[in-house]
Amino acid sequence: MEVAKKPILDELEKKFPFTLLQASGVAVGLPWGESGNSEVGHLTIGAGRVIYHHLPRIVYSIYDGSFFKNKAFLQATAHVKTHGSRLHIAGLISSGSVHSYIDHLYALLDLAKRENVPEVFIHVFTDGKDAYPQEGAKFIGMLEERMKKEWPQARLASVIGRFFALDRDSNWDRVEKAYKLLTEGLGEKITSIPQHIAASYTQNITDEFVEPAAIAGADGNPIGLIRENDALIFSDFREDSMREISQAFADPEFAKFPHGSVKNLLVVTMTEYQKETGALPAFPTLNIAWPLARVLAEAGLSHLHIAETQKYAHVTYFLNGGQENPFPHEERILIPSLVAAHYDEIPEMRTRDITAKILERFTDFDVIIANFANTDMVGHSGDFNAAVRAVETADECLGEIMNAVLNSDALLAICADHGNIERKRNVLTGEATTKHSVNPVPFFLVAKELRREKLRTKEEILQKKSEIDGILTDIAPTLLEILGIKKPQEMTGKSLLSILLTR
Repeated sequence: MEVAKKPILDELEKKFPFTLLQASGVAVGLPWGESGNSEVGHLTIGAGRVIYHHLPRIVYSIYDGSFFKNKAFLQATAHVKTHGSRLHIAGLISSGSVHSYIDHLYALLDLAKRENVPEVFIHVFTDGKDAYPQEGAKFIGMLEERMKKEWPQARLASVIGRFFALDRDSNWDRVEKAYKLLTEGLGEKITSIPQHIAASYTQNITDEFVEPAAIAGADGNPIGLIRENDALIFSDFREDSMREISQAFADPEFAKFPHGSVKNLLVVTMTEYQKETGALPAFPTLNIAWPLARVLAEAGLSHLHIAETQKYAHVTYFLNGGQENPFPHEERILIPSLVAAHYDEIPEMRTRDITAKILERFTDFDVIIANFANTDMVGHSGDFNAAVRAVETADECLGEIMNAVLNSDALLAICADHGNIERKRNVLTGEATTKHSVNPVPFFLVAKELRREKLRTKEEILQKKSEIDGILTDIAPTLLEILGIKKPQEMTGKSLLSILLTR
């Protein structure tokens, strides 16, 4: 952020109200010290209150023992014992906690052991975005050693990078690769997953892009294919990135690519990835009755939700409290993300197109809610120069929107839902950083009547950047006060308007 040329953000700091908001840990319903992420950030902003996220909710169920009595999990173990078949667990395995959590996998292995499931196969999706790019070989090796000691009935069966398995941009050729790895063994036949990952590093392939490979037995055939009468548990709690791969297994109407469906396969998902797919969710979605979008709808305000594919679910499904369908007076615009293996190759992404559409529809709505995906997605690449270009593009586009706002009676609120782009180097090692951060995020209000007569000095700006006045739950109440709408009782966040206007 310090290297990028960002005249608009610099101007905002000097001329308009802003503060910092806490966007990680307990402030967004995560364990203490956990970095925030797009899902919990948008959910928290929309709900206007702290929602205990899937991560701590599942962890607490492990602590109190209810995890091991979960009906969906027990249905899976009963299914394989009834049919004399095998249990499969598939998901992202890393030190990260944005999409999955390693303790959840350990608990699933404990559950299978308690229920005397004779054969368990683990299908590894490697990370590289929310964990270090070359962590997988060592991390999976440690998991394998622990499995031999504590869960000898479980074996690693296959591996593939999240680039394929966790696609959320309708790149069905990638998902097909993952599906056929798990069901047909399509990919290299190997004897060690950690060795396969380590070999990938020598070809400059990081965890995110690990090519599919299946563990083969003495006969050369894959040992852990998903077969008729088996049960499959997807262990990730993050919904959006698991929708496509789980749909391929659970939806009887699936037709995105030719595939032979596995007969009598029982599919359990850690959370409710999407409704009506035939999968059993172990932890169904919590009810959020009054998200911001519903409050706007009940007030009769028209509202546009716009983003490119990578963040479309966040400004719709997550912001709206897990509601799939639009509320009254709500319009949605999806700008398809560009197809790219690495977003550092196109750090602008679709930011300019989103901006153009916002300006085109500027006077058509009472409220416009938009997401610029590029700063987060490019931040995950760890490419410093690309990150600088991403920030500069976002800054330029914010300037165009700001000009439209200042030439009208509109108000612009700018915020982030978690940290990432502001630091792309590990300060201790100098290595590229691809993960989210626990840093607080800025919250600006911009309108012509809010412009300060006296510009802030550098010292005053630094002082403001050391003060955290709220958390993400406070955004919706602040916006509702500006709109003259009473916040619903279940929104426990507070309006920061008075604080912003007096500093």
